[in-house]
Amino acid sequence: MISYPDYLQLLPKTELHCHFASTMSAQLFVELARKHGVTLPTEDPDVLFDFTDLRDFLVAFRYAHDVLRDPEDFERVAYEGVRSAVADGNLRYREYAVNPQYFFSRGLTYRQVIDPIVAGLRAAEADFGVGFGIVAAINRRESADSAIAMVEQVIAHAVPEVVAIGQDDLTPEDTEDPTRFAAAYELAARHGLKRTAHVAETPFATPDAVREALEVLGCERLDHGYRIVDDPAVVALARERDVVFTVTPVSTTICSRWTLDEGHRIRSMIDAGLRVAVSTDDAMFFRTDLGREYREGLAAMGVDAATAKQIALNGIDGAFCDEAQKARLRADFRAQFLALDALLA
Repeated sequence: MISYPDYLQLLPKTELHCHFASTMSAQLFVELARKHGVTLPTEDPDVLFDFTDLRDFLVAFRYAHDVLRDPEDFERVAYEGVRSAVADGNLRYREYAVNPQYFFSRGLTYRQVIDPIVAGLRAAEADFGVGFGIVAAINRRESADSAIAMVEQVIAHAVPEVVAIGQDDLTPEDTEDPTRFAAAYELAARHGLKRTAHVAETPFATPDAVREALEVLGCERLDHGYRIVDDPAVVALARERDVVFTVTPVSTTICSRWTLDEGHRIRSMIDAGLRVAVSTDDAMFFRTDLGREYREGLAAMGVDAATAKQIALNGIDGAFCDEAQKARLRADFRAQFLALDALLA
């Protein structure tokens, strides 16, 4: 027999909301910084990953991109990140947000970033059976024209594994402002790319960001979205469209200072009938992993086993892979559910 926390950790999982640079370990982060002569504020992870708020975290997040320079860096982070996530949380499929604009400013081309990432992820898929996709994410600190240029690179140098565009970080004004990048999203849609966006995450965001992402940007799923519960009309819109929200419990305790309990906004989203799928967001920086998000996060919010299994399945429904792969994942998940249910104390 197994305990409920162990059951949650062992459930098969997808992850639809993780930033590629944050899937490396703290040890590898420091190793690559030394390799490339990048001076970190400290090499002590207990201090390096102390943040006061979202803005403070984003400064450290940018450092992570500065240590990725050679093809072997990208490939190693890709492979080792999958291996760790399988061990820590029974990962079976993952989609990565990759910000090409961070690397353009360092002299790397789009394919110099994407190709070694794909190579590492393909090797991990061969060894561990974990499927994957890539979301080319707009850096909101850059201009709307820069976002269009990035999407043009995605289109001009098409890679099958790059399945969508998204947007993250904050604008220079420290806002979300998702519709600032509407032209880039329109271009992506014309070329068949899926769309997602970080919205309604920050303390100063509003539920309207969810509405704008759905109605203006044409997003098919959304990252975070916690402010949605402040507006029943937007909740109804998201339910009607069957939107999957990729939520990240542990990160909210750091970026928003929310307590993981039954009053958490993620629990309110679940209770409102919204579909959520759990992810880590930035595992290295928030000292978390996919197993912990379920084992501690869902348990602390009072989520029962039936709901936890549905959350795991929501991750399949919200994925940007094809229907054949989704069918294989659902069959695999349901088989594992049967085995784990028989062991649950």
